[in-house]
Amino acid sequence: MRYTAARTRRAVFWLTTRWRAGLEEATRRPDRGDISLTTVIIWVAAVTGALVIAGTIAVVINRYNGTLNGI
Repeated sequence: MRYTAARTRRAVFWLTTRWRAGLEEATRRPDRGDISLTTVIIWVAAVTGALVIAGTIAVVINRYNGTLNGI
């Protein structure tokens, strides 16, 4: 049990140290080249489009499965 507590303490210490370093970096350099909102919108649209196309193909294959067996 002591080993688990020590590992947890180390993990929490590491996470808080990384968090603090990230905040200090963000304060020092506010524009770090983070991903822009436009890029996020484009990625979401691309993934959504791909899922819609895949879903449409799955529905068509399911619907016409019986007639496609002879091909």
